[in-house]
Amino acid sequence: MEALRAVKDDGELDAIRAAAAITSDAYARLAEERFTGRTERELAWRLDSLFHELGAVGPAFETIVASGPNGASPHSRPTDRVLGLGETVVVDAGALVDGYCSDCTRTFATGLLPEQLREAYAACLDGQLAGLGAVRAGVTGVDADAAARDSIEAAGFGAQFGHGLGHGVGLEVHEAPRLSRESPDTLVAGNVATVEPGIYLPELGGIRIEDLVIVTEGEPEILTAFTKDLVAVT
Repeated sequence: MEALRAVKDDGELDAIRAAAAITSDAYARLAEERFTGRTERELAWRLDSLFHELGAVGPAFETIVASGPNGASPHSRPTDRVLGLGETVVVDAGALVDGYCSDCTRTFATGLLPEQLREAYAACLDGQLAGLGAVRAGVTGVDADAAARDSIEAAGFGAQFGHGLGHGVGLEVHEAPRLSRESPDTLVAGNVATVEPGIYLPELGGIRIEDLVIVTEGEPEILTAFTKDLVAVT
């Protein structure tokens, strides 16, 4: 059943496109608001509210807002930590439309970041672009993962990228295919998958950049449109 669900039909793809468009719009609106002085939970609730306002049923999964040292954990959950200046804020969220999920992560900066975090952001973005460049029908999940991982390792952050490159998205936010070092899958046209490398620096912060894409015979169709440039918020 999971293998059958991995290839989406036109109706499913349209629902996922709509969910991704709402997600991108919500990120753009959130980026115009104040971050510092608010808690992670407050920002997560605000993003969930934006999903509703923009026409989604709601969030596709529990919205993640992880600031400062909390961002060094890829599985962080929102807390009552108040955001301060000079740190990264990892926001991982998606909207739910007609039963289908979207998934997008962007990392914001609350002012000037320490040099190591700036370098990590550049390395993560380069790795993410390399991963996107590898995603197409006929490529294995292992090889797609390797394209991003090799780039990040060359930049000196390989040990800080501790999870797979991505996963399928559809009725559930985690389904086939998998993009990782242990993946048994080969991509085919009609798959919908995330491309989301991360770099996690204990005690300092984290970076994750994630797009949702439709796999084609050529370049993937990228569904998440909000900028991947490092956005400074206050």
